[in-house]
Amino acid sequence: MEIVFATHNKHKLSEVSKMLPNNDLLLSLDDINCTTDIPETSDTIAGNALQKANYVKDNFGRICFADDTGLEIDALKGAPGVFSARWAGENCSYQDNINKTLFEMKGMKNRDARFKTVIALILNNETHIFEGIIEGEITKHQIGDSGFGYDPIFKPKGYTQTFAEMPEDLKNKISHRAIAVMKLVTFLKTIYK
Repeated sequence: MEIVFATHNKHKLSEVSKMLPNNDLLLSLDDINCTTDIPETSDTIAGNALQKANYVKDNFGRICFADDTGLEIDALKGAPGVFSARWAGENCSYQDNINKTLFEMKGMKNRDARFKTVIALILNNETHIFEGIIEGEITKHQIGDSGFGYDPIFKPKGYTQTFAEMPEDLKNKISHRAIAVMKLVTFLKTIYK
């Protein structure tokens, strides 16, 4: 079974493909020649995931899932949240987002945060939503050079390392995306036995 993951992000694609069962063939937007930068104009993480999945279904007629992820920081009233990817501006880099976050949190004692991933799967014209959340905290400076996004400044609860310090196989077991993907995989296994 071919499933399209509505992303151009090679880091995400690699991370998710390692979690899916071997008999599923995961395709990216590049694999189906979708060069469009699909709009993410919803004011919720779930809404953005659904918007991307619907775009692929409507324009390519493929089984598709899409995700959206947000970093929610308590001291910043839930920001950057749905704006996590463009927190520092429209064409910002991961580093720009990290710099802005550390600047905004300078001197703050409450560093509690969570990563939330929502996956929207469209299968046989039905929508299925899977959510993964991991609690943690924002570090005071960057630590580690693996992963991507906010990984160097997010330390999950119960661990002494940031996501950027962790071995990839450990991160792929405990992350917000892993939790959501495992729910997706469990669901797919009930359909395709």
